[in-house]
Amino acid sequence: MYFVVGGRYHDFDFARLQILGLLHEQERIRVRVAEDYADVDAIGAADALISYTCDVLPSAAQQEALAGFVASGRRWFALHGTNSILQWNDSGKVDAPDSMPVLARLLGSQFVAHPPLMEFEVRVSDPSHPLVKGIETFRVTDEIYLSDLYGPNHVLLETRYNGKARGEFVRREWYSDEPRPVLYLHEHGAGAVLYLTLGHCRGRYDMQPLLEEYPQVERCSWESAIYQELLRRGIRWAARLGEHGEAAGRAA
Repeated sequence: MYFVVGGRYHDFDFARLQILGLLHEQERIRVRVAEDYADVDAIGAADALISYTCDVLPSAAQQEALAGFVASGRRWFALHGTNSILQWNDSGKVDAPDSMPVLARLLGSQFVAHPPLMEFEVRVSDPSHPLVKGIETFRVTDEIYLSDLYGPNHVLLETRYNGKARGEFVRREWYSDEPRPVLYLHEHGAGAVLYLTLGHCRGRYDMQPLLEEYPQVERCSWESAIYQELLRRGIRWAARLGEHGEAAGRAA
């Protein structure tokens, strides 16, 4: 398993430790950790990929390598801000340019904005699917991702939001009652991406240099037992391990 974790404006030390702890529960998984996608040879040698990033932008060659990785039949479990491309304009607003179409189409979405941190309801879209089977409607405090979608995506969890994004985002108006995917599968070639938008976390010093000290520590969905279960299921899915960790193929 190749694990990419890093970027901006999140507590990546916290997320790294949390995810590595969950990976360690599966004794067949061996993990390599990096902060970006630069080592395409190492990624290509792995059986699966997991990422927790924000504004980590692979080069054109790295995007093609990632697309080939998934197309070859392997799986990518992408978390939270993996699909973010952030660009500040002259007015100090945050835009989401369509500057990496290969990455966005591979992931099935691109982050555009989110409303203020809030508690919201997450509903199961496909109760029969093994990744969400037995999970009931639940509530979490987190960021609702308002994204451009590049389907077809098989939505497994969803929420609803009809309103405005936070003021720093260029695209503020999100007045439609369409479902906002929280967990979905996106097939690409012989492989697939599993995308989970939940999982915001931030410590007091993670907004530098924009802000010297953030006023509070945010852990959001990480404090939810259901979120932890979704992470465990996603890891087993990516590594092709059965429900109880039995091998369904080599995991490295």
